Amino acid sequence: MPGETRPETIAVNHGIGRDRDARAMAPPIYLSSTFAFEGFERPGPHEYTRTSNPSRDLLAGALARLEGGAGAVVTASGMAAIDLVLALSRPGDLIVAPHDCYGGTFRLLTARADRGHFDLAFVDQGDAAALAAALARGPKLVLVETPSNPLMRVRDIRALADRAHDAGAKVVVDNTFLSPALQRPIGHGADFVVHSTTKFINGHSDVVGGAAIAATAADAETLAAWANIVGTGGAPFDAYLTLRGLRTLFPRIRAQEANALAVARFLGDRAEVRAVHYPGLESDPGHALASAQQEGFGAMLSFELEGGTAAVRAFVEALSVITLAESLGGVESLVAHPATMTHAGMGAEARRAAGISDSLLRLSVGLEAAADLLADLDGGLAAIGKAG
Repeated sequence: MPGETRPETIAVNHGIGRDRDARAMAPPIYLSSTFAFEGFERPGPHEYTRTSNPSRDLLAGALARLEGGAGAVVTASGMAAIDLVLALSRPGDLIVAPHDCYGGTFRLLTARADRGHFDLAFVDQGDAAALAAALARGPKLVLVETPSNPLMRVRDIRALADRAHDAGAKVVVDNTFLSPALQRPIGHGADFVVHSTTKFINGHSDVVGGAAIAATAADAETLAAWANIVGTGGAPFDAYLTLRGLRTLFPRIRAQEANALAVARFLGDRAEVRAVHYPGLESDPGHALASAQQEGFGAMLSFELEGGTAAVRAFVEALSVITLAESLGGVESLVAHPATMTHAGMGAEARRAAGISDSLLRLSVGLEAAADLLADLDGGLAAIGKAG
């Protein structure tokens, strides 16, 4: 008897050859905003694209299968996916979030808390006493980011989920950095998984999108109902492109991971580099946990330069293969300066508390030849000395 379909096969085959009209191998794009009823009081499977659309639903089904969830909602952005899950809370409910999270998540959480939508506690989730104090307050949701953006800190999903559940909270894990190719949080006890599908899932820097996956059918239905109410669903054409990107997720991220390890080792040997944050290095504090919890270490890393902002400027302006830009997860390598880019909105005090220094750079490693990446990094590091 055939065994359970493996994730690699799901990514490639979901929806392939299912078109019953023209028997097209690739799923068609349903750009229609509305759908004909079969008759009076007899709607078909789809009525209006804000509510559901075959192209969007196909991507949602693939992501739910890959993450081991009961259902998924495809949203217009990663932030929309996080906001969709936050909508489960009410005024007076407590949200516990990591103090070192992505800057956009920090901004969203603080903006909604400032408007009284919920109470908010940013916590160092690696500090057992601080986490226990927050959980003792009876939170509604606990948000987890692992590895964290941008410091690549790894959190124990199972341990966090067990403690949160004991406190009556549900757990939301942002899995953007690893994707379901390398980590499946629901299998470790998470109730929800969120993604910026803009990143590794799409993988080509040409679509903005997100997804929220629920472990239970009831929670999946709740998310879908609210997404319909507020109209947060992604566009059908974006869903089509994202599903096309998903087909190659597994080989892409493995090749990028191999490049990332070569880059991390190279940077770790350079005097111009104060620290490298990459769980794939055996010296990294998160290596053992990442080895047990993940199926790979991914293509994201960060590193701190000696020399502060002046060194950062000299370094990035000398690069020619790696591009200074926001975002991550595409086939091309990108470098970002969190303090002035992705995490600028946090403010200097919050960045200091999170450990995000002005000398920190975040690197999304792409599919270029490793030798070219290393040569480019070498040129950037050499420029620091010349600038000094």
